[in-house]
Amino acid sequence: MIEIYAQNMGCIYFAIAISQQKILVSTFSIDQKTALNNILDNLPFSTPFQFFHKPSAQARTALLALKDIYDGKDATINLSLATSDLPAYNRKVLNATASIPVGYVTSYGAIAKAVGGGARAVGKAMACNLFAPIVPCHRVVKSNLGLGGYAGGLQVKLEFLSREKRGFESPRTVEVNGAALEVFPVEYVLKKYV
Repeated sequence: MIEIYAQNMGCIYFAIAISQQKILVSTFSIDQKTALNNILDNLPFSTPFQFFHKPSAQARTALLALKDIYDGKDATINLSLATSDLPAYNRKVLNATASIPVGYVTSYGAIAKAVGGGARAVGKAMACNLFAPIVPCHRVVKSNLGLGGYAGGLQVKLEFLSREKRGFESPRTVEVNGAALEVFPVEYVLKKYV
């Protein structure tokens, strides 16, 4: 049985679907109907589900983590995501994306360099991200540090990045499965739009 939870926190609805202690889908929206539709559109077709009004302890932890991420905080809670049914390449891309620290961005091409494939393949995998904003696809931008795409809209992506600025001044690298992923301060992107 899939458990679905949605909660309004600070005028944003955060929603998750959980099964066997793993998050199947997470999302957010300014209205409950859109958030729940995002969840329902991404559930396995033949699996029964139930909506719960009061979150379980695990769901509450996950929903609070979603809000912290949305607010630009560095959420350090380790949430278990149901990725085993995803294509192997998508898992690699999501893993690389999850390793981008708050306050930094990287490009589709940089992720491709770290995990293999091309920038378009990374973009396609990002478009299938079931775990927004836990897997922070909003931190993936074009190679010229332009915003690129975002399912929630470019204004939402820009607002996310604005909340995540930390005043970092220099690029750095993070390790992703033994490969180096170059990341850049979010301010590099923001100065193009603000």
